[in-house]
Order: sequence, then structure tokens, then C-alpha cells
Amino acid sequence: MSVRSAWLLPLTQTREDTRLSPTGTFAPESEIRTRDGVIAGGNPFAATGAGAMSLQIGIGRALVQGTDAQGAYPIALDAPEVITFTDGHEQFGRVDTVALRVYDQLFDTNGQNLARIEVFVGQPASPPSAPTLPAACLRLWDVTVPAGASAGVGGINWSSALADRRRFTSSYGGIIPRGYGTNFAGAYNGQYRDNGTGLERWNAAVGAWQAYPPTPARPISTRQVTAAPVNQSGAFVDFTAAAWPRITFTVPPSGAIFVTVGGQVSNRSTAASTAWMTWRATGAYTEAHGASNGLSAQAGRVIGTRRVHRDGLTPGGQVTLIPGWNISSNGGSGSDVFVQDGQLTVEFVQ
Repeated sequence: MSVRSAWLLPLTQTREDTRLSPTGTFAPESEIRTRDGVIAGGNPFAATGAGAMSLQIGIGRALVQGTDAQGAYPIALDAPEVITFTDGHEQFGRVDTVALRVYDQLFDTNGQNLARIEVFVGQPASPPSAPTLPAACLRLWDVTVPAGASAGVGGINWSSALADRRRFTSSYGGIIPRGYGTNFAGAYNGQYRDNGTGLERWNAAVGAWQAYPPTPARPISTRQVTAAPVNQSGAFVDFTAAAWPRITFTVPPSGAIFVTVGGQVSNRSTAASTAWMTWRATGAYTEAHGASNGLSAQAGRVIGTRRVHRDGLTPGGQVTLIPGWNISSNGGSGSDVFVQDGQLTVEFVQ
């Protein structure tokens, strides 16, 4: 028999059954249930058209979960099997399901102990839907059977009729491979899965899969729109939101950021005259305008940037950065006094 199962009935389990069946696979789905699914490796249980109404299912290994009382059955298909579909309904299409099924007379009323590839015939309808499966079944493929399909009129178009429903499983602590359907909850905090483009980790506290490692937040930047007026001197002044938009952000889990301010500052009124481009913080973190975060020029012009690191912020807190300026004196026309072309950027430390 090509479909083998371990732990189905001890008196019939052979050494080959035990060696071929994936008895070490155990990814929990709850306190007592195991996540059933296909064991990755090659293209397990591949489906290939074998005739007008026939489909070949390739070799593979899987785990089939029954009821909580039954537990999970390790399965191995060690030779391809060909299955045949009944003719289509005269009026409506239907969706049949190809599944691995385990019969266990200790838990069902079928009076036999075996595992096999089985076709579950769906109900003809418009539109049709796949049938509901009984316990101890693992859905592999859904097959659309058009109305009137039969071997005499061309049968099933296998290039368009197949819908892959194979989902994958892994051993405890392993990474669940990408398969059909990602809309399932993790079983425990810290479980990993492959979503097809990267890794995700189950965060039980929020009940969600999250990218791992966490996707770095992109820097946030804002540009100065209007140059600072030069009619005030000797004090730090906030730019208006219209002159230079503020930045509001959420503190990352690390509680650390980099803040960069850059642009042109100039004041050549006197040998002691200064001009400043700076920022201050308000909200969950506060910091004043000043020398610890500003860019300045004295008796000349500077084009540059200032990047500073800040840590110890409260993760999840909201912080607003407000650009500012300070001109110590204004010598009037020709004294080259300005604070302009500014850019303020926040980078998040992971």
C-alpha cells in the first residue's frame, strides 16, 4: 500500500512505516493539538493531470490531525497515486477536494484502519464552493469540475482547474514554511513562520504576526519653507509651522533616535555676531534649543549638518520636534544675516 501511517494500529505498523512517516514533526497548535500540514522538501503531493478526468498526486509526507482525542497521524505517500473524478453536473460547476484522510475505527464508524488519498465531491452550485471535510483530513488541492465535464468531451482543464491548498508544518521550534493561507494565529509567543518574503514572529501580547527582525522605521524629514526673519535677536525662536513644519513621531522600542539638522547659517554683522539653526523637543521627551543640538556660525557663514544621538526615551511615547533659530545681531543690508535651506531629520535606532 503506497499510503503509510505510523501509530494507527500497532499490530500493522511495519518498520518501513515508522522509518518513512514523519514521527518527529510536532508543531503545537494548542495545548493538545498539533498543527497538521505537509512536510516541506521538494514538491510534496504535487498534482499533475493524468487523463481527461484523472489526476496524479506525487509522493510526500504529512501530518494529519484528527479530533483532540485522536491526536495527529504521521503519513507518508511513497509512490504516486492516480485518482479519478466523477463527471460534471449537467447544469452547474462544482469544486471537489483532494485530501489525505485517516480512518481509525477507534474514533470513527467506518470500521477500518488506513490512510489514503481521497476525493471529496462538492455540491454543484453557482458559484460552487469546496466541501467541508470531516475530522482527520488534510486538504491538498481543490479542483474545479465544470458543468458537463467528462472524458468524452475533453474532461477537466488541469492548467486552470487546480487550486493549491497545501499548508505546511514543521517540528517544534521550527519555522513554518509558506503555504496556502497565512490567516492563522500563532500557537505560542515567539513562534516563527515564513510569509514568502521574510520571517514573522508571533507576538502573543498583541495577538499578531510581526516582521522579524522588526522592519526598520524609515527616517522622517521636514524641510524649511521660509527663511528666518532677522528682526529679532539674542534669543531662540520657534519657526512657525508654516515656515518650517514640525515632526511628530513615536519613540521606537529601543528608546533611541538620531536627530540631524542642517542648512545655511550666516551672520557677518560683527566679529562676535552669531546665527543658529536648531530644534527643541516636546511631549514624551523634552529638550530646549541650544548649543547641544544646534548648528551655528560666528562672523561668517556655515553650510553643514549636526547629528546627535538621544537615548533613554520612553518607547511608544509621542514626541514633537520644533525647528528654531537665533540671530544675535543684525547689521542691516549687506551684513549677510540669514538662517535658511534647513532640513530636520529623525532616524530610529532599532
